[in-house]
Amino acid sequence: MRHFQLPTGNKIPALGLGTYLSPPDKIEHAILAALKAGYRHIDCAAIYGNEKQIGAALKKALKLFPREELWITSKLWCDAHKPEEVLPALSQTLEDLGLEYLDLYLMHWPVALKPGVGLPGKRDDYFSLEEVPLRDTWRGMEDCVDREIVRNIGVSNFSIKKLTALLSTAAIPPAINQIEMHPYQQQRAQVAFARKHDIRLTAYCPLGSIGTPITTADGCKPPPLLKHPLIMTIAKKHGCTTAQVLIAWLLNLDIIAIPKSITPERIQENIKSTEIHLDTNDMTAIAELDMGARIIDGKVFTFYNSPYTIENLWDGEF
Repeated sequence: MRHFQLPTGNKIPALGLGTYLSPPDKIEHAILAALKAGYRHIDCAAIYGNEKQIGAALKKALKLFPREELWITSKLWCDAHKPEEVLPALSQTLEDLGLEYLDLYLMHWPVALKPGVGLPGKRDDYFSLEEVPLRDTWRGMEDCVDREIVRNIGVSNFSIKKLTALLSTAAIPPAINQIEMHPYQQQRAQVAFARKHDIRLTAYCPLGSIGTPITTADGCKPPPLLKHPLIMTIAKKHGCTTAQVLIAWLLNLDIIAIPKSITPERIQENIKSTEIHLDTNDMTAIAELDMGARIIDGKVFTFYNSPYTIENLWDGEF
């Protein structure tokens, strides 16, 4: 398994198991299957509603593997963005996961919600970023590092503009920005910015849209990436699956990938992506598929007279 070194010197596995939308009654089996297959990186989040079940799996896993061999990421939900709320939120995640520390803790979205709000349903559910600035939330994240209950901190779904502002005030720069990335959304500006500022990127939705059709800004509806003729041709060339091609493409770009699966066979298939080496012709051809299409657009935060809009959420990167 490849690893990437972060500014702290810690090394994060290049491939992780995503747990978004993984049913609580199936996630324990999936995590144990992943660890037995060779995974050592599990990506979690409080809002996913399955951290207690993940904790049950980790309790069993820690009888088989040293804690130091595992990389566990979780995310701060938007309802705990006031700096004094970050520590209690992380403490709850640690309790649910049954851990003494996290390897990585991310701000899930650059959006502030009132305490106890999962997904917003009315105007009063929101704080604006003027009321609860991202830099203040970040101070709470840094405090958790100082308390030695998290080793690395980062962000998710942050635009370059928001990252630039955060870097100007942060005592501890973000180690990671977790963003949507696949051949239809190649995030070239983010890749260049991250390399310049020593920020590692993690790609969610690495296989593109499986259950939700992609529609581009101009109304185009491309085929699912897993069935795209080019990806299928490259898969045939390398004697692998289209999912393995999509993951290998990210790893070839030195991007961490966190495909989600609860099926042991697919979990084993995905980890074999680390053995596939795409050549220059493959990478050049895949580069032509970029169309800036997003699956996760953040529109859920823009309703009910919200202070957030697609424009100020993505700062022109949508």
